[in-house]
Amino acid sequence: MAKQKGKVYLVGAGTGNVAHLTVKAYNILKSSQVLVYDALVDIELLRLLPPDCLKLEMGKRGGKPSTPQKYINQLLIKYCHQGMQVIRLKSGDPFIFGRCTSEIYALKTAGCKFEVVPGISSALAAPLLASIPLTDPIMSRCFAVLTAHEPDSLDWDVLSRINTLVVLMGGKSLGEIVCQLLKNHRSSNTPVAIIRWAGTNQQRVWTGTLSNILEKTGEEKLSPSIIVIGEVVELRKYLQF
Repeated sequence: MAKQKGKVYLVGAGTGNVAHLTVKAYNILKSSQVLVYDALVDIELLRLLPPDCLKLEMGKRGGKPSTPQKYINQLLIKYCHQGMQVIRLKSGDPFIFGRCTSEIYALKTAGCKFEVVPGISSALAAPLLASIPLTDPIMSRCFAVLTAHEPDSLDWDVLSRINTLVVLMGGKSLGEIVCQLLKNHRSSNTPVAIIRWAGTNQQRVWTGTLSNILEKTGEEKLSPSIIVIGEVVELRKYLQF
């Protein structure tokens, strides 16, 4: 009998809510043999797995020790070469700050078959679940998605002039984000929303402006969160569902 050929699926988990999975992601999880997943993936998704599925958590939580990427790459290759159906499960969408490039390069170099399965990015889902539209004919003709993991590397002069900003991994950098936008002439009255644990039963939303959002959040733990900055935040009061 010919040996089963392994395959690696790089799957987007969306918000972590099972209801927000794509049909394809749902079906792949139901038949997986090895799951390699990040810390921010909702534990509820693990209930979809077959009982004998090998589950390997890889950390990757901001501010805490993370599993080296090289080790993750080696795991994917190892189990694929053993003929396993391997799922590399990531929050949101694999190609939006999902660090897929290294993994795909390693898989191709090792001759592993792979497939990328889209997910709903939190950059799009979180504002919607907080009743905030990212575009509006008057308030927001464009928006930019950015990560504040390294705020000093961003061009704040350009960003300050974009109608709406969606900031991922910005909870710990909120003070720096506010400072940079004000320094680059964004109005202190610009509305801000912070959405923590979007799409889960722990979801919480804070709203304010660049002038008071730090005071309003105080000592709150903001990670993991999405920050929306722009006039569209004001529409939330009319669109809440």
